[in-house]
Order: sequence, then structure tokens, then C-alpha cells
Amino acid sequence: MKKLLLCIILVSSFGNLWAQNSNYWQQHVDYKMAVTMDVSTYTYKGTQELVYTNNSQDTLRKVYYHLFNNAFQPGSEMDARIQNIKDPDGRMVSKVKVGDKEIKESRIKNLKPNEIGFLHVTNFKQDGVTASAKEVGTILEVTLAKPMLPNSKTTFTLDFDGQVPVQIRRSGRNNAEGVELSMAQWYPKLAEFDFEGWHADPYIAREFHGVWGDFDVKITIDKNYVLGGTGYLQNPNEIGHGYQDQGTVVSIPKKAKTLTWHFKAPMVHDFTWAADKNYIHDIAKGPNGVDIHFLYKNNPQYIENWKNLQPLTVKLMEFYNKTVGDYPYKQYSVIQGGDGGMEYAMCTLILGQGKFEGLLGVTAHEMAHSWFQHVLASNESKHGWMDEGFTSFLEDLGMNEVAEKKAQNPFAGGYTGYFSMVNSGKELPQGTHADRFDENRVYSISSYSKGELFLTQLVYLIGKDNLMKTLKKYYSDFKFKHPTPNDIKRTAERVSGANLDWYLTDWTQTTNTIDYGIKEVSENAGQTKVILERIGRMPMPIDLLVEYTDGTVESFYVPLRMMSFEKENPYPAIKRTVLSDWAWAYPTYELNIPKSKSGIKSITIDPSSLMADIKKENNVFKQ
Repeated sequence: MKKLLLCIILVSSFGNLWAQNSNYWQQHVDYKMAVTMDVSTYTYKGTQELVYTNNSQDTLRKVYYHLFNNAFQPGSEMDARIQNIKDPDGRMVSKVKVGDKEIKESRIKNLKPNEIGFLHVTNFKQDGVTASAKEVGTILEVTLAKPMLPNSKTTFTLDFDGQVPVQIRRSGRNNAEGVELSMAQWYPKLAEFDFEGWHADPYIAREFHGVWGDFDVKITIDKNYVLGGTGYLQNPNEIGHGYQDQGTVVSIPKKAKTLTWHFKAPMVHDFTWAADKNYIHDIAKGPNGVDIHFLYKNNPQYIENWKNLQPLTVKLMEFYNKTVGDYPYKQYSVIQGGDGGMEYAMCTLILGQGKFEGLLGVTAHEMAHSWFQHVLASNESKHGWMDEGFTSFLEDLGMNEVAEKKAQNPFAGGYTGYFSMVNSGKELPQGTHADRFDENRVYSISSYSKGELFLTQLVYLIGKDNLMKTLKKYYSDFKFKHPTPNDIKRTAERVSGANLDWYLTDWTQTTNTIDYGIKEVSENAGQTKVILERIGRMPMPIDLLVEYTDGTVESFYVPLRMMSFEKENPYPAIKRTVLSDWAWAYPTYELNIPKSKSGIKSITIDPSSLMADIKKENNVFKQ
């Protein structure tokens, strides 16, 4: 009987483990929204119907919405953060003289009532029954009229009214380049609920996380405005403005004051749009029949830059498809607006003035986000490095691809940024929540630079071919699934056969650094004895390149024991000797080079410079 019970318990335990690994679920939303914009006051009113599918095993008694516009009010959490962080974003502050000193003052702090942003919800109902909705800063807390059972659907309806804030961060009106409306984070957006629970983070200017779904949006606005953004325009031949079918003449009645733009966007987790009376609208044909829209101000000084940008954007999309996987939608829009560069579903808002190189670079970066943040969509608040870092990796590859002069190491800037952060002594683990970083600079370097190095060091660890296969498989396996750090690690392990848990842990969950050195080089009975030392906490395998005085070169490879893996020779034209592995607990490693010391010109640890060793000076022996 005891044996039978034990068998039942074991089978049940294994079943639960299997279920946790295989029964993937995520919530789903279908939005229908109609909004009317008053361009004279920059206020708008709208209605929203949202069909919410609870695919979890939880019974939900509350739901949460984001009300992002409420951040742009004096006294908000975003305002408080600007006033207290050591290095506030320059776009969000004004420089004010107090006596002989110049101080940085929050721009939000001094907004007037007609300049603030707000978003208020009324008449909230669940399946036609009034539910209790409480506004708490940038979050709407809703107590449901009836609990939402697992594997069920419900319909939420609400009315909302908002005011577009003066452009300060991402969304807003009348930006620095004169774009009237940058409508990002403008509607009540249901927060994500997943296996970790609710992600109802207050908005203090970081990134976003959302629920996959379909959007059906109607925007009524003054007829002279040209719009661009997320989704496919459903009534192009009524709207015109460059969207109409070829040969179609669009006639808008003179008495008409407004137009209603109707967009649909399938399987996205956000909806963004921008509008201006003076947009030029061009369309370039991208790969796989994708229409790439360009909407930019009719400013003669910069029109040529925008025209030159178009064929290179097509080339970048072709390269990104080839490198990661096909872009899954049939349109993408590059829109002048916002306050810098920011990725959104099927579009980006970017500043459009300045030098051409800057315009191309920001487009390359923001469009690369489409593969990571808007198809894979990891949680940027918790794992910003998975999006910003991987996007930077793809951007640098893409920019190098379209550049006339190729860089030997297109990722060099990422290493420079990472080393400067380490040397500052201010680094925090990448697992730090995006809102909790002490400084914006450290958050940025940790997410962009150190995040990019997660992939470049995989080139060092498992080889370039394996890394590129990993990227493609990761995209194929996890698109539309909100992957976590373990998912990219497991994908790399499946592709290469290497054990990489130690790498994910040390690189992303600690501030451990890599520091290896050549401790000793000495004559040893006609051979050369070399003693390597591990100074930093973080382990790595070692590539060693030896240059002899006769001009020949040879490489030696020291595998890392905990990887249980042997990398292919990254230098096929150079003879390589694979040595016995090095276990992390041993601080030194000894090897013999079968030539006398006098015949050696130099010995170099990691000639590729892909290993982020923080002290390069002890990586080279020369005589």
C-alpha cells in the first residue's frame, strides 16, 4: 500500500512539473474604441469596449488599467521621480538659475491646467453591470461586478476623456519639431496578468508591457490632419492623404469639418498614432509585400534626408528578416513625432531633424524593436535588457550591413559603455526593476550595452553560427509569447548543447565581473610555461592566441568545466589545440606551449575582444 501511494505521489509530482512547463497560457484582449479629438483644446473623448479572455487558472476579482496621461500632472509619481533622481532626463527638466547656481527643475512641476495630461474613466460596466472603478495615479483599480472564472470571457465597457499634455516624454502635443499630436499611451489600457500575477506598474517614464489582442479603432479629427500609426487603414479611399488606392480620386465635401479614420490592428499589444496638418506621406515597398510608410514634416531643410532614408529602411527590414525571422505584419510606419525615438506596434515615433546619420541610426534601432518588443515582447520593466540589448545587437549588425565602410567590431560601443559603468562603481544587477535604478545612466547602460553584450558574449561562448541559429529559433519559438530570460538561455542550450545556467545567473542577476590575466610566463625545459589566473568572480572559457617570432600563430582553447562544451575553432585558418578544462574553483590554470619562451612574440587572452574582461591590460604578454 505504501509503495502504491509513493508511486501515485511521484506520478502526480512529475505530472505537475510537466504541466508547469507545457501548459503555456496568456490572456487575450479585443479592443473596440471610438475617439473624437478636439484639436483646438487638445482634449478628446472616447468609448471603449473590451472583450477580455481569462486563459489562466485564476479566478479574477479585480482588473487593472493603465492611465498613462495622469503622469503629466504636478505632484505625480513621475514628477516626484524627476525631482529626486540624480540624473533626470534632460527632456523632462528646465534649467533655472537660482542665485549663482543653475538647477534642473521638473517640467511637469510647473504645468498649467490646460497643459497637463489626464485620462479619466467613467461609466465602467462588466457585461452591462456597473463595476467599481477607482483611479489611483496612473492606475485604474476595478473591482469586478462578478468574479471572472478560469477559461471564460467577459466584456468591459467604459467612457473616457483625456487631455494631451505638452510634449515632455513620448506622448504629447507640439513637440520640439512642431509635430502637433504624438498619441502614445493615450487610452485606458488593460494591464498584463500572467503566470507572475498582475503587472500594474505606475508610469514614471520607463517602458511598457501589454496584453496581446486585436484593436479596432476609429479616430475622428479635423479633416486637414494626416495620421499614421498602428494598424491597417480600413477606409483609405474615403480618407486620401496618400493612403488611397492608386488612381482613386478622393473627394471630401467642403462642408465636412472632420474625417473618421478607421484602423484595425491584429495581434498587437498597443495602439499608437500621430497627427499633423503638414505631414508628407510616402510609401516604400518592403520585403514580403510590406508597405513602409514615412510621415514627416514638410520642412525643405530635411526632406532630402527623409527621402534618402527610405531605401535604407527597406534594406534594414530585409536584413532583420534574414537575421531573426520575418516581420509578421504588412505595414510599418516611420513617423516624425515624440521626443526622441520610441518603438510602438507597427510603427515608431522619432525626431526627424538633425543629421542624416542620426535619422538612420534611430530608425535602425526603433524598427529593430519590432522583432523583440513587439513580436517577442518580454517584460521591459523587469527585463529591459532582453529588449533594449537585443535590439541594440540587431541595430549594430544592421547599421554595419548598410554602411559603406564595415567595422571590425560593430559592437565596440556596447563594451565601452559597459566598462564605464563597471568603473563607476554604480552598477546594479540587470534583474533590478527598471523603476528602481538610482540613475538613468546606469539603467540605460545596463539595458542597452550590457544587454547587447549578453548576445555578443554568446558568440564567444558557443560560436557565431550557434548564436545566429539561437536568435532564429528564439524568435520562431517565442513570438507572441512574452519570453523570459530562461527562454533565451534554454534556446541557446538546445541549439549548442552547452550548459549556460551559470552564464545567465552571473551576467544578469549579479554584478560579478570577468577578469582573467596572464600571471606568469617562464621557460620550462625547452617549453614555455604559462600560468593564467581568474581574478574576477565570473567564469569564462579562454581563447589564447600565441604569436611566434617567426611570424606564425597558434591558438589554444581552455574549455570551462561547468559548460560541458567545446566550441568550434573560431579561427579555422589557425591551428588550435584544445586543452583540459578549467573548473571555476581553481584560481589559476597552467599550460605548456611546446616552444621556448624566446620564440614567443606575444600571448593574448581573447583576441576577438568579445569577452567583456574589465582589465584588458593583463590579457597580453609581449616581449
